[in-house]
Amino acid sequence: MTLNPAGLRRPASTQATGILLLLAAILGFTMMDATAKYLTQFYHPAQVVWARFVGNLLIFVVIFRTAAFPLMRTRRPGLQFARALMQLASVGLFFSSLQVIGLAEATAIMDLNPVLITLGAALFLGEKIGPRRLAGIGAALIGALIIIRPGMGVFQPAALLPLAGAFTYATGALLTRMARTDSVATSVMWSAVVGSVLTSVIVPFVWQPIALADLWAFALLGVFGTLSQYLLVRAFATAEAGVLAPFGYTGLVWAGLWGWLLFGQLPDLWTVAGAGLIVAAGLYVWSREARAARKT
Repeated sequence: MTLNPAGLRRPASTQATGILLLLAAILGFTMMDATAKYLTQFYHPAQVVWARFVGNLLIFVVIFRTAAFPLMRTRRPGLQFARALMQLASVGLFFSSLQVIGLAEATAIMDLNPVLITLGAALFLGEKIGPRRLAGIGAALIGALIIIRPGMGVFQPAALLPLAGAFTYATGALLTRMARTDSVATSVMWSAVVGSVLTSVIVPFVWQPIALADLWAFALLGVFGTLSQYLLVRAFATAEAGVLAPFGYTGLVWAGLWGWLLFGQLPDLWTVAGAGLIVAAGLYVWSREARAARKT
């Protein structure tokens, strides 16, 4: 049994339930990413991103009906807009990269975001960070450079897109911390509305008629995205963040599997080595944070 933030002990069965919910959420997100990779081979990434957010919005409207848009009431609209913009940017950058690089490579680089969140919290939110955690953050960045390999003949500029996406994702996560007085539903609704509106402005310029044979894939983007987001929220409501954190890296396994089964892409040894360093550094930073939390 472990302690929750209120000081009450949570049974091991509850923690196990939270872990299972998180594993299901990560699986769903990687299935969404694999679907996006398939679609970006035939459609502009902006159209695929548009489908992801519009699908999310439509599902929310169906679930909440007339109560959906009142969920957007907030005392900090500027903060919520900025947070939603960062989420839109991270999705757009990641989906765009999938046109060129493998699913496993893009996912590994995006998995920098946990250590970037730690760094950003120290720089902008005043949270303490010691030399050991700084070393872990540096190691994770080196892992990303091993995957990207700048200056080598195999370098592809598209590999910089998920790197930028990791930074925008981390920025969005920090803004979410600042907006934690709002409900999760409010934050998700803001993301769905802002993403839908902004991509709807862009998508007419890149629109390509959707083939009937691809309608299922566009529909799945919204379903996977919404369901995975729900499972993720339920996971963190059920178990403690410190318990769940290490299991987030299971997405690398799923991304490698989908890349191999669906696209015939296997990560090379450089990618495996870089991903291993990112995961090891992320787990080390997490362990240091968990140890510091127990002392407070």
